[in-house]
Amino acid sequence: MRSAESEESEESAAGGELWDEGAAGVLRLPSGRLVRGRGLRRPLPPGAPVPSYGVHLLGKEPPQVSWESRWIRWPDFRLPADRAAARLILTEAWQRAAVERVELACGGGRGRTGTALACLAVLDGVPPEEAVAYVRERYDRRAVETPWQARYVRRFGAS
Repeated sequence: MRSAESEESEESAAGGELWDEGAAGVLRLPSGRLVRGRGLRRPLPPGAPVPSYGVHLLGKEPPQVSWESRWIRWPDFRLPADRAAARLILTEAWQRAAVERVELACGGGRGRTGTALACLAVLDGVPPEEAVAYVRERYDRRAVETPWQARYVRRFGAS
């Protein structure tokens, strides 16, 4: 009989660590993938799990982290500077969320993070015109802060 500790380490080694659905900032996509959104201005709570893959949505270079991460240059209240690169990185984040703890994070955790989460929802099958409402209902009612961010999500589905 295997111990819970050995099962956990096997799961870890296989890259199978996922978020706890009830944890702060965790969004369940229709496929069952769990993704965490977070504001970088708030530190991780002590003992909180770290992501295995993170996407930073910031206008300037992000801080160093101990996990694998990518940076999308995305100024506050705006859109990604390179939309093609953003699509590739968000698609990779969505794919990896099936088997890894993926986190999307901007400064406050609402506008850019909400927009990116809505794009992941579109990749997961949510109709583009419903993705903002999906994220606002399940992640943060103030997610996706500007009309152009909402339009970006709708157009993300058409790309």
